[in-house]
Amino acid sequence: MLRVNDAITLEDWEYSEQFIRASGPGGQNVNKVSSAVELRFEAERSPSLTAPVKRRLQRIAGRKWTKDGAIVLQCDETRQQSRNREIAKEKLVALIKKALVVPKRRIPTKPTKGSQRRRLDQKKARGEIKTLRTKISE
Repeated sequence: MLRVNDAITLEDWEYSEQFIRASGPGGQNVNKVSSAVELRFEAERSPSLTAPVKRRLQRIAGRKWTKDGAIVLQCDETRQQSRNREIAKEKLVALIKKALVVPKRRIPTKPTKGSQRRRLDQKKARGEIKTLRTKISE
């Protein structure tokens, strides 16, 4: 079980881990040992997440979201398989926590009369400067 917060806990069947060979540090060992981890979280089938959270999670995950509604995270940051597993799980928890935050609705505002007047005055002043630059016709 993976604990996200007090209300949300992911069951073991909701995510799976697969170990793959990693690029990067490790020397000759890198060709023999599968130390990188690929974490697959079945987000669309998860009963612990609500529909709005799933939509936000899909938007946040971007290319990590697959067509069948899963999130695939890869981690090959360290040479230790166990540490890579922890990092991948931490990334998943961070993604879900980010999706739990409901964005504030933007309230459209109108410019004030004073700011509109100042803008037009600046435009007039700028136009006068440009007309003074032109040649004087005689």
